[in-house]
Amino acid sequence: MAKLFFNYSTMNAGKSTVLLQASHNYREHGMNTYLLTSRVDGRAGTGRIASRIGIGSEADTFAGDDDLFAMITTRLEQGPVACIFVDEAQFLQQAQVWQLARVVDDLNLPVLCYGLRVDFRGELFPGSAALLALADEMREVRTICRCGRKATMVIRQDQSGQPIREGAQVQIGGNETYVSLCRRHWREAMGDRPAQP
Repeated sequence: MAKLFFNYSTMNAGKSTVLLQASHNYREHGMNTYLLTSRVDGRAGTGRIASRIGIGSEADTFAGDDDLFAMITTRLEQGPVACIFVDEAQFLQQAQVWQLARVVDDLNLPVLCYGLRVDFRGELFPGSAALLALADEMREVRTICRCGRKATMVIRQDQSGQPIREGAQVQIGGNETYVSLCRRHWREAMGDRPAQP
């Protein structure tokens, strides 16, 4: 039975690497996969999912007004697909998450989404909020804070490495812009220091 999966983490946890490895596993067994990524993030090039460790794959892109159910049914007209993979899932709109749920329910195809859970302000992305509500299964892709604890938050920093506390939810960037931290160190960076014992 097909399911809608949400694989979430902070920046630099290896979400794209996990996605690409899972797609490779399907293809290695002779099964086709269909990869989608957001047009918002073109760091790897338009229509490409790439990992920091150097692996990548071509993908179709989606924008906020695209009908993903229609895109996937059009792709199925070209031949069978065993699994759908969606990178940068935080950029999905709520309606698009429902469209992916429809792919699972009506077409019986598993859909694996990979993305950030929260932004630099500690707030859910719209796509992530919808996935948290609708996904059949959720998996955390873990990474660590500088202190060794599990990182669950991310800060956006300026060119001098100082935390940015306000601004647009979406700003594309990598290690030069974002740092993954545990909640305690995120609070310290954002100016909300925990009480001393």
